Amino acid sequence: MKILFTHGYFIHEDEKEQKIMKPYPPLGILYISAWLEKHNISNDIFDTTFSKLNLFKAYILKEKPEVVAIYTNLMTKLNVLHMMNFIREELADTFVIIGGPDVRHNKAEYLQAGANVAVIGEGEETMREVVETLEQGNKSEFGHITGLAYFSDSELITTAERIRIKSVDELPLPNRHKINMQQYLDTWKRNHGKSAMTVSTQRGCPYTCKWCSTAVYGQSYRRRSPKLVAEELKYLKEVYNPDTVWFVDDVFSVSHKWLEQFAEEINKIDAKIPFECITRADRMNEDVVDWLKKAGCFRIWIGAESGSQKVVDLMDRRVDVNQVREMIQLTRKKNMEAGTFIMLGYPGEDEEDIKETVRHLKESNPDHFTITIAYPIKGTSLYNEVEAIQTKTLDWNKSTDRDRDFKRAYSRKYYSYAVRWVENEVRWYKAKLAGKRFTKKSLSHFAKAIILKRLMFIARIS
Repeated sequence: MKILFTHGYFIHEDEKEQKIMKPYPPLGILYISAWLEKHNISNDIFDTTFSKLNLFKAYILKEKPEVVAIYTNLMTKLNVLHMMNFIREELADTFVIIGGPDVRHNKAEYLQAGANVAVIGEGEETMREVVETLEQGNKSEFGHITGLAYFSDSELITTAERIRIKSVDELPLPNRHKINMQQYLDTWKRNHGKSAMTVSTQRGCPYTCKWCSTAVYGQSYRRRSPKLVAEELKYLKEVYNPDTVWFVDDVFSVSHKWLEQFAEEINKIDAKIPFECITRADRMNEDVVDWLKKAGCFRIWIGAESGSQKVVDLMDRRVDVNQVREMIQLTRKKNMEAGTFIMLGYPGEDEEDIKETVRHLKESNPDHFTITIAYPIKGTSLYNEVEAIQTKTLDWNKSTDRDRDFKRAYSRKYYSYAVRWVENEVRWYKAKLAGKRFTKKSLSHFAKAIILKRLMFIARIS
C-alpha cells in the first residue's frame, strides 16, 4: 500500500512568510512516518515547504498514492482544503486522512470537505491502526479505533479518546532523512546568518492559559529522557551540523531535575549546540538559567503576554508580571538573550493595561519581543468566553480562526495602531538606552510612535 504524508505550508506562496523566512520542517508527520516504519509500514513524504501547489498536484497524479495523510493547522488550513478537493476530484479512490490541531473541534467540517477519517489527538498509534485496517480491505468502518472521527451512513461517528503514548522514549527519531533538510539549513543561513533545526523533548503542557490550544497532546506532561535528547543532539551535530537548535516545547524548564540532568548529559557526550527555548518565569531561577547556559542555551523566550497583572490573571496565566521582568533581566545579566511574547486586545484589556505593557517592556528590556492581536481558537476557554460576542459569521471553507473577531474594548483599527505604537515606542526607548537616539532609524521610531498614539486616540473616540 502506497502511503503518503504531506502538509499545506507553501512558503513561496505566502508573502508574509517569505519576509520572515524562518521555515521549520514538519516534525509531527516526520514522527508519525518514523513510527509507522518502526512497525514495518513503509511510507513517503511530500514536503510542501519549498514546493508549490502545482508540483504537489503533479506528484499526486504521477504517484497515485492509495492513502494520503495530511497535517493541518490554522496557517495551512485553506491550502489543505484545496489539496483535499483536488485529490477528491482527480483520485476519487485515494483514502484521505486528516490530522493536526485544527481537527479536534472541526472534525465534521474536514470530513465534509473530503477527508475519509479525521485523527483526533496524538497520531502515531491511530495512524498505524487505520493503515492496518485498510490493509485488511476495510475502508468504511473504524469504530474499533480510538481517537478517530468518520461518517458512517451520513452519521458522524467519534470514537473514544485515544490513550496517549505514556513513555515517549519509545518514539523513534523523526524521519528527517526523508525530506531535504539541507534546504532548510541553507535557507536559514542565507536569510539569518545561522542555520537552525528543531527538536522536541516533550508532549503536552500542564498549564491552563485560556487562549492556548491543547487539541493534540492535551494538558499533560510527558518527556523524553535527558540522555536520549542529548543523543539526538549529538546525532544532529554529526549529520547536519546546524548552527542553532530551536526546542519546540511549550515550557522547556518545567522539570528542574530533568534540566540539570540534561545539562550534564549534553556536556558528557560533547553534544552541545547553541539553542533557544520557551519557558515560564515561575519555572525559572538563577540555577535554571545557569543550567540552560551550561547546556548551550543562548536565548530564552519568557512568556508574558501582557505587562498588566490584571490581564495576565484574566488569561489564567498564573504568573507574576514582576517575576517575568526579573527573569528577563536575570537572563540578560547572565549574558544570554531574552525574548518575550506580547498579546494585545484580550477581553477586559483597556488602554491603561496597554500602557502597563509598554512600561513592562521598557523596564524588563528584552532583546527580542513579538506582538500579536488576540484571536479566539475554537475549543479554547477564550473562544468559549467570547463566542456570544463574536462580530461576524465566517464561511468555514474560506476562513481560519485567525479571521475571527469579537467585541473588544476598542475597534480592530485601534489595536492595529496599538501594536505598531508599542513596537515603535519601545524600540525608540531601547535606542535611547543604547545612546543611539539621533540615528535615522531611532528618529523614525520616535516619529511613528507619536503619530500612532494620535491615531489610537482618534480610533478610540470615533
